[in-house]
Amino acid sequence: MSLRFLPHDWYPEPLPDNVKIGPRSWLYSTYAFRHYRSTRPVGVRIGHDTGVYNGTFFDLGPEGEAEVGDYCTLVGAILSTNSRVEIGDYALISHEVVIADRFAPVPPDTRPARSADSTDRTVSIGPNVWVGMRAVVCGPLQIGEGAVIGAAAVVTDDVPPFAIVAGNPARIVGSVRP
Repeated sequence: MSLRFLPHDWYPEPLPDNVKIGPRSWLYSTYAFRHYRSTRPVGVRIGHDTGVYNGTFFDLGPEGEAEVGDYCTLVGAILSTNSRVEIGDYALISHEVVIADRFAPVPPDTRPARSADSTDRTVSIGPNVWVGMRAVVCGPLQIGEGAVIGAAAVVTDDVPPFAIVAGNPARIVGSVRP
């Protein structure tokens, strides 16, 4: 176990050993892992040229995993799972977005462990997706490539590729054509 610190960091804790950050990517602080408990071999993988900015938190349970693609931006997002969150390349996750594997928070000590026969609770956000400020994405679900999620939308169902969704509950209100 080697202790890794961010040279610019104000928070005095090291980066968890099972966090992998790609070349030229930016992580604002190890404070993003204040509620991180993943024991997976790689709990968080951040691709290259990705920015993880102030206020972003990885609230992962013991079985939680998060993968963030290349050229992504996360600004104050909260990823909360004891399963898996996947964010594709070129995604923009805006201020105060919550991405969770269930509709209600579960206290850290009572989260059930993931098992081979359990329901897949993966939240998958495709490439080139934009998620607007204060949106809530509650999985398990898939958001297709190029989709746009409006500010403050509450998404609890799959979103097709290139759809624009908004509202609570989120509904398709338009389309983006490639």
